[in-house]
Amino acid sequence: MRLSKIFISCALVCAVALSALTGCTSYDTGSEKVYSKEEAMTELEAFGKTIKTDTRTPVMDIYDDETTNKALADISTFPLTVKGRGDINLEIAAPSELSGKTPDDWLNVIAERFNDEREKVGGKTVSVTVRKIASGETLTYMTESDYRPHLYIPSNEAWGEMLRAKGVAAEKLSDKILPNTAGILMEKSTYDTFISKYKKCTLDKVIEASLANDLMFAYTNPYTSATGLNAIASTLYAFDSKNPLSDKAKQKLLDYQKQSPPVAYTTGVLVNQASKGVINAMVMEEQAYINKPELRNYVYTPFGIRHDHPLYTFDYVTSEEKQAAKLFMDYCLSESAQKLGREKGFGGHSDYKSQSTGLDGAGYLAAQTIWKNAKDGGQPIIAVFVADISGSMDGTPINKLKESLLATKSYITSSNYVGLVSYATNVHIELPIEKFDDKQKAYFSGAVKSFAVEDATATYDAVLVALKMIMDKKEEIPNAKTMLFVLSDGEQNRGYSLDRIAPIVGGLKVPVYSIGYNITSDSVESKELTRLSNINEAAMINADSEGLINQLRNLFNTQL
Repeated sequence: MRLSKIFISCALVCAVALSALTGCTSYDTGSEKVYSKEEAMTELEAFGKTIKTDTRTPVMDIYDDETTNKALADISTFPLTVKGRGDINLEIAAPSELSGKTPDDWLNVIAERFNDEREKVGGKTVSVTVRKIASGETLTYMTESDYRPHLYIPSNEAWGEMLRAKGVAAEKLSDKILPNTAGILMEKSTYDTFISKYKKCTLDKVIEASLANDLMFAYTNPYTSATGLNAIASTLYAFDSKNPLSDKAKQKLLDYQKQSPPVAYTTGVLVNQASKGVINAMVMEEQAYINKPELRNYVYTPFGIRHDHPLYTFDYVTSEEKQAAKLFMDYCLSESAQKLGREKGFGGHSDYKSQSTGLDGAGYLAAQTIWKNAKDGGQPIIAVFVADISGSMDGTPINKLKESLLATKSYITSSNYVGLVSYATNVHIELPIEKFDDKQKAYFSGAVKSFAVEDATATYDAVLVALKMIMDKKEEIPNAKTMLFVLSDGEQNRGYSLDRIAPIVGGLKVPVYSIGYNITSDSVESKELTRLSNINEAAMINADSEGLINQLRNLFNTQL
């Protein structure tokens, strides 16, 4: 029996080696076969014996300074969607549902119309400039940098209260510039079954159903998403209405997070998960839901606080500028402006009243921290970063890769376990997986700074090596969650193909987040990295898009 097992193992290794040499595969691109975990582990062991790997001696970066690495991208990475040129020009920080592309362009249209009116204050013409920036990002930039807009229109009032709690003197000019709600979306057949058992659709009932495994409910990042923040605050209130920040509420959130799906990096990820049947309930703003025909088979139920887009100004704004702000506010509240809002999907559920969350500004900030500590259900994370140092990364791409890792590592919590792999023709274990304490961070920084480009590109060999590291570490920490980050230009030309390793990635169920450098969104390389990330419902980020540092900061905040 033992000889038989040895023979089978040797045969598998030979078959794997032959597959690598011939490049043959039986897997259809984009239609992933998924191994069982046992099959995936068997192949991972066999594949690993054919990959040329070395372990480098890590060098500690003794000059690593945590404070210099906690970076924000330049505010210009958030685009100006309208540019005013009046003698008095007010910059407005506004979220994407108001300042994006049609039908999410209500504020852009209104701002252009207002600018054309050439209103005056004290003989000076007045105009507005609109910057598209998420509600949570405005909070971050106003409290961690010198960004100072004249006006702020967050999705809901929680962000204004949080600004005040952070010491920013925010003055509310209007409770409601454009009405909206946040809601629970539930697939129609799921909704019918849910109502028959739970009688009504409320967030506390949704959480109850999720804990009973009757629902798979997901939400977005509460550090940037107003709907995500609303969901976490409302969940804590559902757990303990007398004190949403109590130990009881914290423990219940921890218990809930143990079985909930990971927080969605973006609303787009939520929609993608829903289309694949991974989730059957989620949160979304009503206006976004109305403008997504692919969600027509979902039932919408408002929850939490309203998303009425209050308008704030600040103590550093001059009296002339405040007069100009009042003119613009009145213009936004005019019937013609509100009619346009209704045409773009706003104003539904006008009779819905905000439900209490029991929180003030400091409470919302505390709720974010509670979520950050509980989001993994008390389970540590084992993660490996896989960095492409092949010749095609020479110049700007490798420098940008280094900048990405160094600038955002400060957002990875020290309770997690992190390793680092680099690769070209061969695979280098730069840093074995250890707890990401100050010492490991210094080694991580030293390894990243020492990256130098080599030759060919064995991307999927490196992925397999990283997966083996993760699974070995998981034997030591069996309750840990796992994830992989691949930073590459996607030009794989050595070793195993994605077709060949996809069933292993799927069988091990390790989410693979990819960051693509020097690629276009419709390129073969971009499609490869996207496919890799889609195997286990992760996300692909284009490093050439604006605000990469912010995207990675938010990704690490939600995942690490």
